[in-house]
Amino acid sequence: MIAIVIVNFRTAALTVDCLTSLASERTGGEPFSVVLVDNFSEDDSLVVLTNAIAQNGWKDWVEVILADRNGGFACGNNLGIRHVLAKAEQPRYVLLLNPDTVVRKGAILALRVFMDSNRSAGIAGSRLEDPDGTSQRAARRFPGVLSEFESALCFGPVSRLLSKWTVAPPELEMAHECDWLPGASLMIRRDVLDNIGLLDEGYFMYYEEVDFCARARRAVWTVWYVPESRVVHLVGQSSGVTSRSGKVKRLPKYWFESRHRFFLKNRGIGVLLLANLAWFTGLLLNRIRAIVQRKSSSHPPCILSDSLRNELKMLTKNV
Repeated sequence: MIAIVIVNFRTAALTVDCLTSLASERTGGEPFSVVLVDNFSEDDSLVVLTNAIAQNGWKDWVEVILADRNGGFACGNNLGIRHVLAKAEQPRYVLLLNPDTVVRKGAILALRVFMDSNRSAGIAGSRLEDPDGTSQRAARRFPGVLSEFESALCFGPVSRLLSKWTVAPPELEMAHECDWLPGASLMIRRDVLDNIGLLDEGYFMYYEEVDFCARARRAVWTVWYVPESRVVHLVGQSSGVTSRSGKVKRLPKYWFESRHRFFLKNRGIGVLLLANLAWFTGLLLNRIRAIVQRKSSSHPPCILSDSLRNELKMLTKNV
């Protein structure tokens, strides 16, 4: 059995679209249930969702639970996971699914079949794509010093030189191991949860799935990208931060806090400081190049000053 956890925060219409796509998957015979967590939206989400569930006859497989606070992505998903694991009938797999997704035909089945056939696989993720089918490069590498420099600089020749360390490399068309996968469509074997625990709620949003995959890999579980499972991901619709098109928004404080937490927790203070140096140097060079070429930067507004201010504050706090 598969238990799907979806966390809604003020995205009720998108969540209904996601549930509609899942309803089609159930018609195909793949058994699963859904726990829908409303992450303290404080809008009309509950009314919209309960009405949609009732009107479409989804009550037998969709259950809504309410959070008493918005503790972020990890906190909301953990609430749903705990609810699922407290039931008498334990699921074999838990699938974390973003509300801003639409599953393609056979997406859930492909993940389940892969996990059934690969007992050492602890985590498997879908191919995430735009509505037109363009890949979003879901099979990721762990961030490090060189990847921080490359992503901050955003300069073609340097990116090609450092391609072995790029966090989001071009994907293969076959299932393969990777370091981590986005939490937009992430299937987790229940044994992994029993082994390493739930998501780290110290992350409000971002890097929590990177951290979770790192913990799983340290516990000798493997992480797999399964392109046969295709899921449309409307990037940024649930978070309101990242986007595949349109105006780039300023990054929130919690993004910097999550980045800092990941490096400090998983790589140590030495690597964090080196990663910071690489990140700041890359951002500065990116800014200088934009000025010389009279072009606007592709980075979010104020990212250099925000990075410096937030990182200095967090480093000072840790001393």
